[in-house]
Amino acid sequence: MRSTFMGLETARRGLSTQQYALETTGNNIANANTPGYTRQRVNFEPTEPYPPVGMNRPELPGQMGTGVKAGSIQRVRESFLDLQYRQENTKFGYWNARSEALARMEEILNEPGQDGLSATLDRFWQSLHDLAADPSDSGARSVVRERGIAVADTFNYLSQSLLTIQGNIEYDIDVTVKEVNSIAQQLDNINKQIAGIEPHGYLPNDLYDERDRLLDRLSEIVDIRVDYKKYDDEKFPLAEGVASVTIVGTGHQLVDGRSLTYSEIDNSIKVEGQKGKLSALLEMHEEYTDMLENLDEMAYAFVTQFNAVHRQGYTLGEEPNKTGINFFVEFEDDEIEGAARQIMLDEKILESLDHIAASGSDEQYPGNGENALLLAEVKNSIVEDPNSKLNGKTIQGFYQELIGQMGVDAQEANRMKDNTIALKTSVDVRRESVSGVSLDEEMINLVRFQQAYNASARVVTSIDEMLDRIINGMGIVGR
Repeated sequence: MRSTFMGLETARRGLSTQQYALETTGNNIANANTPGYTRQRVNFEPTEPYPPVGMNRPELPGQMGTGVKAGSIQRVRESFLDLQYRQENTKFGYWNARSEALARMEEILNEPGQDGLSATLDRFWQSLHDLAADPSDSGARSVVRERGIAVADTFNYLSQSLLTIQGNIEYDIDVTVKEVNSIAQQLDNINKQIAGIEPHGYLPNDLYDERDRLLDRLSEIVDIRVDYKKYDDEKFPLAEGVASVTIVGTGHQLVDGRSLTYSEIDNSIKVEGQKGKLSALLEMHEEYTDMLENLDEMAYAFVTQFNAVHRQGYTLGEEPNKTGINFFVEFEDDEIEGAARQIMLDEKILESLDHIAASGSDEQYPGNGENALLLAEVKNSIVEDPNSKLNGKTIQGFYQELIGQMGVDAQEANRMKDNTIALKTSVDVRRESVSGVSLDEEMINLVRFQQAYNASARVVTSIDEMLDRIINGMGIVGR
């Protein structure tokens, strides 16, 4: 026969379980604006029915329910959406970093623009045409010299500015690597805490949230794969276990208490198909190096060709037969590296305007600006140097190719960044619809659990009245 007080225990369990649900709902409401918080729910489970199967079971119409219990307090989260979000976040980190670096390169080169190298060169070529029309005019000669100084200064500025931004990228790489190591260390510590809690039958939901927040941040920096190792799948299937984080395509384990070194960056991060902010920074560092090398090649070819033509011309003055004067300081043989930063006018040109070799012969007569025309035609002359990147190209055409390629790359980076933002936002909205706290929904749950709690309390009152009748109202007949 079942116990007379069985109903009280059933109602007590109801009160206790509904109270857990109310407190969990209150926790959700309190953390509605907490970054990275995942809403939680109490998993209700019916307790074992009475009577159990056995030879000595009492004869009852059937098994009776004995109430409810809180099986676990679980996060409401969809792992597939986490995987999608991190994949899109990795792409966003890559294209965002690449877009920003290319935008800074575009700002420096300023093409097309009034102050860019292309416009500065055009003004220089035009000044030479003007000088050819009147080679004895000191004003025209002064303009040529000043435009030449502007060309040298522009080369110097572009090279130095690109070098500065490249240094900033190096610093950003260093900071990013330190951040990766910091996140990996934090994840390692969280894993240790989780490993100490899960075997006792608890779900460390707050630690799970913090780990997922760190994984989201890490996924923007490097492309990662996350695997979980559970303590005991059979005894506690809801436990997530400790996380193992691997850089995709490399096999490099991050969460192992060991820091990522620069040699491992070169060997692990710079792999084909690797995405993330760090990969983009490494690529852009190389692209800045390429742009600096291209500017140096261009400056070297420009100075070499221009000086070669200038040395053939004749200066102006009492001794007009002077030749062999350089307009720009000549570079030493094969001194290409740093040429754009070192380009400057020759001292003789700075000393006297007469040293500009505009004449094509030693005969002085008005309009003898044949060499000035040849100097202006350097713009269209083809570089013939098998060891140069400009071989078979003109100086202006080579620069236009650089600017065109940079524009295409920047446009692609901006387009891909916008696409990844849209996809990332879309996945995040879906993830928030599952894991985020909805105050309207929590208020409904609050009322629902409150009513269930009140109903369980009413059951206690009803049983109490029944017991009072049995105890105090029975067995007094005939008294």
